[in-house]
Amino acid sequence: MCGIVGYLGTKPAAPVLLQGLKRLEYRGYDSAGIALLHRGALYAVKQKGKVGELERKIEEIEKGGATKRVGCAAAESRIGIGHTRWATHGAPSPQNAHPHLFGKFAIVHNGIIENFAALKESCLLRGEKFSSETDSEVIAHLLAQNDCGDLLQTLQKTAALLEGSFAIAVISLNAPDAIAVCRNKSPLIVGRGKEGLYAASDIPALASSADEIFPLSDGEFALLQGETIKFFDKTGEIDKKPLALSLRADLPNLCGFSHYMRKEMSEIPAAIASSLQKIEVDFRFSHFCEVLCQTEYLQIVACGTAYHSGIAAKYAVEALARIPVEVRVASEYRYCDPIVKKNTLAIAVSQSGETADTLAAAQLAKEKGAYLLAVTNAPYSSLTEIADFHLETGAGREIGVAATKSFNAQLAALYFLALSLAKAKGKAADFSALQTLPALSEEVLSDIEKIKQFAPVFAAAKSVYFIGRGADYCAALEGSLKLKEISYLPSEGYPAGELKHGTLALVEKGTPVVAIITQKKFAEKTMNAVCEVYARGGRVLLITSLAEYAARKEVEQSFLIPRCEELFSPILSVIPLQALAYYTALERGNDPDKPRNLAKSVTVE
Repeated sequence: MCGIVGYLGTKPAAPVLLQGLKRLEYRGYDSAGIALLHRGALYAVKQKGKVGELERKIEEIEKGGATKRVGCAAAESRIGIGHTRWATHGAPSPQNAHPHLFGKFAIVHNGIIENFAALKESCLLRGEKFSSETDSEVIAHLLAQNDCGDLLQTLQKTAALLEGSFAIAVISLNAPDAIAVCRNKSPLIVGRGKEGLYAASDIPALASSADEIFPLSDGEFALLQGETIKFFDKTGEIDKKPLALSLRADLPNLCGFSHYMRKEMSEIPAAIASSLQKIEVDFRFSHFCEVLCQTEYLQIVACGTAYHSGIAAKYAVEALARIPVEVRVASEYRYCDPIVKKNTLAIAVSQSGETADTLAAAQLAKEKGAYLLAVTNAPYSSLTEIADFHLETGAGREIGVAATKSFNAQLAALYFLALSLAKAKGKAADFSALQTLPALSEEVLSDIEKIKQFAPVFAAAKSVYFIGRGADYCAALEGSLKLKEISYLPSEGYPAGELKHGTLALVEKGTPVVAIITQKKFAEKTMNAVCEVYARGGRVLLITSLAEYAARKEVEQSFLIPRCEELFSPILSVIPLQALAYYTALERGNDPDKPRNLAKSVTVE
């Protein structure tokens, strides 16, 4: 969830670390810091808030705002580690920010050390003092305890004591030209470039610097020293090949937009088209086609937005292929001893492929005998490593924390899967219905600025409700989540028929309610709920592909989208809902790219 950057090379380390941390800001964080090794001493600079605030603090130090030694380290050091922290143990503060220093070691850590309390207690009994409330600081103390003079061996001994998830980078006075790193259930990559060696938690941090990158797998270590990188697992030194990727393609660029979220919404048509193209190629693998023919049950595990795409897939698969589908929140699936029947295909959906709960649920489904299909937006990930099959969506890198184009890309992939299952089962499968979606989404976007006029109504609300039936219910869930994430308004998505079973008590004069109607057979039933809202003074915004309902007296405002195959309608109807959340967030003075308390990739439980 947090960001790690490490560098050693020919350039001053501080600017390289800060640049890397800025490129990881989209992951979500509340504080930042760097540690530098210079002339036999370790120095740390930490700050609550944005990386820009840390950068200003370092500039002040370099200009003489602190001791001369710290200023020299900030200006001259060629080795260091940096971190952006998303708080788990301990509130956001400079004290709890990483890096943590103890003895001859400085560390940064992503993940959660589940046995830190017991480990910390043993340190306290030895008389050691802690300066933070974090679980991470105990790693620095354990390194000092296990110090054998060899940085890699010291880290290996320490990692063996840790339980939980961790990506760790360490620098030490014992090795002034080295960085040691390790990974367990938390992503970490290392890279090599013309001006040095690098470590990071994600590719963008290295995009302008490294010529090649190497992702670590669970249980692996790397030692970056001098001009070489060596890799190790429990058997000893191992060989690794770099990924074949265009690193420059991962450089973030707003391209004239005010926010990444709005830019990425504009990329939805391309994301849908690219996803369909990629997936059509993937489906040529005959073994996967054989699995589809044998599949009798689907279990979909996911979290957040990806979970909503799974619900949309359920409606499509059951209608088209007549196969029963179970969609489970991954964090619940992994602890409920699920029943996995013979000929079950488990589908794990995760934009990053690193979502901790989804990874654990996917592994459990596989252990219980299911084939595992990963649907991700990443060319490599922990999820793709364990999956039997992988469908890579074509959304490209998504910087905004609130998912937009990646959701539409997931839907495209899952709708293609639904049609493929139908074909495998001898049912009708009209793939041409998918090919119209990029152009139709472009049509929706051409009118999207009309949503701005609705934002003041929602920005002033106490609570908001989204309703729909069938496939429209999926859009209601995602629209509600988007609004919560970036406007911070209490919001819920409901099946339209459920509104009268309790929630209608919360609808009063002025309460905004968003209704989605794209399926003709459900239209009048959903309008019944709209009438119930109207009778109680609620204000209805209708998103519909059926023009005749936009003029109903109960509808205060409406947004018309084009007709498409009704089962696939969420891929279009969600676009104005994303825009509604975006403009409402702006109306309330929020930064839609960096919602409070949230992270892009949730790699902890």
